[in-house]
Amino acid sequence: MVHIRFEGRSYDIPENQLGVEVEMKDNSVKERIAQYFDVGRDRLTAYVVDRRPSGDLIIRPEAVYG
Repeated sequence: MVHIRFEGRSYDIPENQLGVEVEMKDNSVKERIAQYFDVGRDRLTAYVVDRRPSGDLIIRPEAVYG
């Protein structure tokens, strides 16, 4: 499962629907997400890809503290 937090909304999408595989590099994952949402790849520049021990991916904005 891929959990995406994009523009204030949360989405849970199966990997096969996005064409994402766990071993893909972060940039490739972000590119597939951008294609899914039909937005430019640059919109996901400040996003991070968290890889959970379960194999799930979480794509979210980078956390900024302070």
